[in-house]
Amino acid sequence: MERPTGVVEHELELNLVLSPEHSVPVPARLSYGSHDPYAVHITFHLDTGSPVTWVFARELLVEGTFRPCGQGDVRIWPTAPQPSAGGTAKGRRSVLCLALSSPAGDALLEAPLPVVAAWLERAHRLVPPGSEMAALDMDGSLADLLA
Repeated sequence: MERPTGVVEHELELNLVLSPEHSVPVPARLSYGSHDPYAVHITFHLDTGSPVTWVFARELLVEGTFRPCGQGDVRIWPTAPQPSAGGTAKGRRSVLCLALSSPAGDALLEAPLPVVAAWLERAHRLVPPGSEMAALDMDGSLADLLA
């Protein structure tokens, strides 16, 4: 079977939640490659000059679009549009919450759920769920390691 090649990326803006009333935008890039078919990469472009990348299981992100999941360093859950003071959710969007924990601190980020779901669909077209092992070039990786 021929190994699929390619990368699916998407630039988007997440919101870093500082308090229930205040958040700040954080530019980020979602990345998925057939060379690493089990993982997704989220790179945050911070004002520090050095981007920060988190890597975790693609399946965790998929599950998190439907229900709360994860434990420890990465937790993900969807939220439905909340009614406004007028009692309607019109104009509000569904978000995907990402809680990230590291020795440097904790962060709660919100991503637009429809954007993440559409990007995941593209990643699934590149490497369909369940075919990740076929996408791995174990012989090539072993040869590179032993060279």
